[in-house]
Amino acid sequence: MKKLILVALLVSFSISAFAQRSEKDWYLNIGVNAINSLGSQSPIYHPEDWSFQTPIAAAVELNWTEKFAIEQSITFNGFTTENRIDSDYNNLKEDYNYLSLDTHVKYYFGEHILGDRIDWLELYVNAGIGFFHIDETNMSANLGGGVLVWLNNSRTFGLRAQTIGKFAFNHPDSGYDDNHYQYHLQAVFKL
Repeated sequence: MKKLILVALLVSFSISAFAQRSEKDWYLNIGVNAINSLGSQSPIYHPEDWSFQTPIAAAVELNWTEKFAIEQSITFNGFTTENRIDSDYNNLKEDYNYLSLDTHVKYYFGEHILGDRIDWLELYVNAGIGFFHIDETNMSANLGGGVLVWLNNSRTFGLRAQTIGKFAFNHPDSGYDDNHYQYHLQAVFKL
């Protein structure tokens, strides 16, 4: 497990280091996250049961074109014995920490729907891979989307909300480390 964590960290940092050679726009995202690991196919299934323990989320994003970006994120969260994971209703025998490292490619498509008139609102979809740990360790294929609202005319500060579906590579044998949804609410700062 330690080797897998080290490999994931090296991959995430090497992607970020490679991207630093560009002179394009960089963004820092900091905020909170919640996890829906309730064993449902619905991303809005029982929000009162989502996990919200130490919900720290941070990401660095590089826009290499007007419509495409790459993002590296790290999130922390956790589950207590009072939380629900999959079909375990308040039966967790111990607390679990959650760590996730995700690399996403994002496509900003809002201009196609909203036109040029609403430039303070951006819509995007993202796809990528992730590494996460609850009880064991797993990798995931990620697919999601979100909205970014710019709060000033210079587009240097905004808020974003996004949902990501994480599809575990070996979910039938992974215990608690299986498919789940993750939600983010973050402040966005142009660097």
